[in-house]
Amino acid sequence: MKLLSYRLNDKIYFGPKVKKEEAVWDVLTIQEELQVLPNFPATIVQGVSFGMDFIEQIRVLIETALKEEDPNRFKRSFTEIEWLSPIPRTPKNVMAIGKNYADHAKEMGGVAEDFVVFTKAPTTIAADEQTLPVHSEVTTSLDYEGELAIVIGKEGKNIPSKLAYDYIFGYTIANDITARDLQKKHQQFFLGKSLDWSCPMGPYVVTKDEIPNPQDLTIVTKVNDEIRQNGVTSDMIYSVENIICEISKVVTLEPGDIILTGTPAGVGKGFNPPKFLKSGDIVKVSIEGIGTLVNKFE
Repeated sequence: MKLLSYRLNDKIYFGPKVKKEEAVWDVLTIQEELQVLPNFPATIVQGVSFGMDFIEQIRVLIETALKEEDPNRFKRSFTEIEWLSPIPRTPKNVMAIGKNYADHAKEMGGVAEDFVVFTKAPTTIAADEQTLPVHSEVTTSLDYEGELAIVIGKEGKNIPSKLAYDYIFGYTIANDITARDLQKKHQQFFLGKSLDWSCPMGPYVVTKDEIPNPQDLTIVTKVNDEIRQNGVTSDMIYSVENIICEISKVVTLEPGDIILTGTPAGVGKGFNPPKFLKSGDIVKVSIEGIGTLVNKFE
């Protein structure tokens, strides 16, 4: 199931994409009007904590709506909604893995290191189709990084790698936008990685049952339709299950947490001369099975 979050009439909603339509099911309104379930989550993060039971609840709501005389009244066209990140706000900072592709580590002037983890502030979270600032007042080297992102669905600590998939709700696409000059200046990555709106995600979170092998996906990043990154998740140094295992040794993972899994080669800094983002650029990050995340910069 492909789930999205959106704003309509100053209220935040969530729901699944309508199959073969550019629309979303308004499951909160279905529940409110038809009173189908005794207990249905009010937010997507609450729902994620229910795991696959949440998906079953959504299916029940849709099946009930389809029995109504006019089920279309519970659909919201993509043209009438404001897209949000699938997880509009994470319980803690967005977590991310650095130099998790050997070719990317090489283009950054080094070698793959021993499990690099950094975070991005929750205020970095942005949406598909959202226009983002180039932050010219603080950086002259804004860069892109297309990545597969894990959405955690269950609380866990010291999670064995062989059980890691039990703690995953689904996956989305992220662009780990980075101010390279700030990253270098401060050495610790936090400021260079935490510019406001520097972590667009979406357009959907796709439930894990639709992506049986996250280590067999292509990642393509285009800037103004020029292919810059063309990688495969099988090239990750630390796999999805290893990432969850290692982080959970130190940090308790919670439903709604998001982990960015690293970026393949082809970032702007890796070119000679570098190809940093500028006003007017359009960046598209595509991952098979999930979709395409699109953002314009100005």
